[in-house]
Amino acid sequence: MAIVNEHMRLENAYDFGACAGTFHHARYEVVPTDEVYDGPEAVNGFLEQNRKAFPDFVFAPTRVLGGADAVLVEGRFTGTQQGTWRGLPPTGRKVDFAMALVFEFDGDLMVNERVYFDLGSPLRQLGVADDPNSLRGKLTIVLTHPVVIMRAAVRGLFSRFRRPHRRR
Repeated sequence: MAIVNEHMRLENAYDFGACAGTFHHARYEVVPTDEVYDGPEAVNGFLEQNRKAFPDFVFAPTRVLGGADAVLVEGRFTGTQQGTWRGLPPTGRKVDFAMALVFEFDGDLMVNERVYFDLGSPLRQLGVADDPNSLRGKLTIVLTHPVVIMRAAVRGLFSRFRRPHRRR
């Protein structure tokens, strides 16, 4: 777990070259966006993109669990969007959302970091997405996805008229 703690310390210090150097093989998998950054140059570029978008970002671990071939870290990503992030121009807004990281090992060698988070959380906090449970969110869904909503409504109506199958 010491290498994972050092990796996170270096990332929060924005020493991305050294951070990528903590891997035997540098690799990040960002699950919510289906992105893979393979190799030290790609990992360094990914981390630099995050720093440019959120120059004050910090990942604060809240729980670290070690296993035989992986270390799980839960924590919070915080920062203020001052640069372009995933094509979104700077909003000046702050984000604070939960993340889970899985650091994979081959023996004692760290070979991958898999990043999990709910993409909707930062998008809502940056003001470009609505909470789907809010009135505004529900109206947006109805207006932008009428065919899907209509199909769901029809399925709901027909399910009321179906009799449950009985087992014999």
